[in-house]
Amino acid sequence: DVDLAAATRHGVRVSFAPGRNAPAAAEFAVGLMLAAARRIGTADAELKRGVWRGDLYAYEESGGELGGSTVGLVGYGAIGRIVARVMRAFGAHVLAADPYADPAAVRADGVEPVGLDDLLSRSRVVSLHARLTEETRHLLDARRLALLPRGAVLVNSARGGLLDHAPLPQMLRDGRLGALALDVYDVEPLPDDWPLHGAPNVITTPHLAGATRQTAHRAAAITAAEVGRFLRGEELFHLANPAVRGGV
Repeated sequence: DVDLAAATRHGVRVSFAPGRNAPAAAEFAVGLMLAAARRIGTADAELKRGVWRGDLYAYEESGGELGGSTVGLVGYGAIGRIVARVMRAFGAHVLAADPYADPAAVRADGVEPVGLDDLLSRSRVVSLHARLTEETRHLLDARRLALLPRGAVLVNSARGGLLDHAPLPQMLRDGRLGALALDVYDVEPLPDDWPLHGAPNVITTPHLAGATRQTAHRAAAITAAEVGRFLRGEELFHLANPAVRGGV
């Protein structure tokens, strides 16, 4: 991370590459939703152990479809909007909770803007796409997690600090949470005694959502364009600290 306050004090302009990983992160989130909702992770792990889980075809054990479900997106920025388009293509009803999003623009996308508690109580699948700030740390705490319908699927590929991990193991064991898919964590890398290691219906990946070759290409192209503007003495397009416009 860049210390913007220090850079601003010293008159140093800081540029960034917005949206570089939005398509990658959105696709990964959709993949986690599908894997969690359809028990793909469990079936894969069991089959590799030599266990044919035919019982997963039973009504009580089978997963649910995204089409026809209510999918809630917590955060509706560049990534959330892409996820919403995909979910709507599946035939899902999409809710979005984001106090900074224009409700009219959200509705124009065919998405229903709602408050966070309303979203959690109505969604069979919830995916997190918010920024981590002091305002959003543990945004989904024990009280809010308890609002989820029994058997709901929860996905976090945004930031680990958005989610209070403490209630999750028992919620999974009780079946109150049907499945959990995580790409980000409260502690990274995961310790050996991480409580969710032994919990059922958990899919974990090591913070990979934005990692594609296309992301690297987009980041390089955006950065190179900004360097070119700087060398030509032009205004930067993606200035993080506009107070030092025209500085170093």
